[in-house]
Amino acid sequence: MHRFLSAPVAVCHSIEATRLIEATAMADLPPRALMQRAGQSLARFALAVAPHARTIWIACGPGNNGGDGMEAAIHLRRLHPNVVVTWFGDMRQLPSEAKQALEAAMEAGVTFAIQPPDSLRPGDLCIDALLGIGANRAPKGKMNEWLQLMRSAPSDLISVDVPSGLDAESGVLLPNMGFGETTMMAGILLPGALPDITRSVKHPQQRRYTLTFLSGKPGLLTGEGIDLAGEIWLDPLGAETWVRAVQPEWTVNRSKPKRVVDHHAHKGARGDVVIVGGAGDAQKDHSMAGACTLAGAAALHGGAGRVYMHLLDARAPRNNPLQPELMYRSIRDLDLQKVTAVCGCGGGDAVGTLIPDLFTDCKQLVLDADALNVVATDAALRTLLQYRAQMGWQTVMTPHPLEAARLLGRKDAAEVQANRLQAVRELVDVFECVVVLKGSGTLIAGPGMPCHINVTGNSRLATAGTGDVLAGFIGALMAQGMPAFEAACAAVRRHGEVADEWPTATQLTALDVAHRL
Repeated sequence: MHRFLSAPVAVCHSIEATRLIEATAMADLPPRALMQRAGQSLARFALAVAPHARTIWIACGPGNNGGDGMEAAIHLRRLHPNVVVTWFGDMRQLPSEAKQALEAAMEAGVTFAIQPPDSLRPGDLCIDALLGIGANRAPKGKMNEWLQLMRSAPSDLISVDVPSGLDAESGVLLPNMGFGETTMMAGILLPGALPDITRSVKHPQQRRYTLTFLSGKPGLLTGEGIDLAGEIWLDPLGAETWVRAVQPEWTVNRSKPKRVVDHHAHKGARGDVVIVGGAGDAQKDHSMAGACTLAGAAALHGGAGRVYMHLLDARAPRNNPLQPELMYRSIRDLDLQKVTAVCGCGGGDAVGTLIPDLFTDCKQLVLDADALNVVATDAALRTLLQYRAQMGWQTVMTPHPLEAARLLGRKDAAEVQANRLQAVRELVDVFECVVVLKGSGTLIAGPGMPCHINVTGNSRLATAGTGDVLAGFIGALMAQGMPAFEAACAAVRRHGEVADEWPTATQLTALDVAHRL
């Protein structure tokens, strides 16, 4: 057992692949062996997390996830004086191994209570063993009441395999389609430090953990999974051989910027970046030149040798006394085949007039914001993107969920958020380039590459301009020679690390991020 994100290499499997691993292991092991191992692991973890708990409440569901909880209860009964076990299920519909676990718990003297403990205090422990990776409907009725009680209590919370109601693959909470009321039994066994605890934002007294089995689950690392899962621990249950035999579909992003420059290198050797955007509206007295400035600052601090600015707002000043290194040029005065272009930051509709030239002349290109909106409405530009891929030219797109929805012809961002992993793969297939789908658990994918899930960053990045900074940073790393996919992975990770390292009580701005890359 180990903290999942502390492993040198952390990979995730799909639900289908996890089922294959489980079935292969079970075929070579005695009946119920995996469930018994899971229960023993869960019991050890519970005692490590909450060694001084007055009460341990284990809420068991109607499937194998509940069976894991029952197996844990058998061990905890021997080691802790105050364990409360509740069970939500129907004996006639229990899977075979879960039924055996329930019968074993009864034989071991585990008693069952109809209701959860009356009072849960800080330091107590709740164990969510209601629903696992096979659930396709959200909990309803009494099960949902128990789940909400566990998540709102001040006591610590362990989710078994995945938080109940979370899609283990997409990271979204399942739609509440209902679980009809079933026969309920629950029982009483009155029960019974780890660093880097993830606490619930809504309930800061509560520490949340997920103990997942066999392999990593991508839904724990993206979308709503990040907040629900808390600190993730993995126990392969002795099935490492079977896990390694199945190809993972997702990898946790570990990339770091590679900025190795020879001692004799000059500024030209560090690469040139041009930022294209910063549109304005004279009638409304609006300007988005600041977006370009942020991207340019990120490119400079990200290591680019020279950074040029092509501003679309004719009224915007062509100098920046706070960042005098930025040079203002028209793209017509630059050799586009020798620069990395970052296009779209504050570009408005006006950026559309320049995109065709950038697509056909620039070998390295980062598309952000308004450039993506232009591409979403222009079939000819989609064809040009495919041409770029055929030429071996590098393109990175950095959409947020709404921009991704436009690119895919979806109704709104919610459709993308409903399955972020599927959406990023579709974007790669359609546009044949590297895609960074921003959001909670940013995803990076590229043609022929495994999807990387980023685990750095937090809500401090939810401010204006941080996306421009990320685009400029990716451009800087590409200009220095990093391949597009590696540059995107490294930039996303470092961008998030800045937010993680920032003092809690201090506001983080986009320019702060740029200056600390």
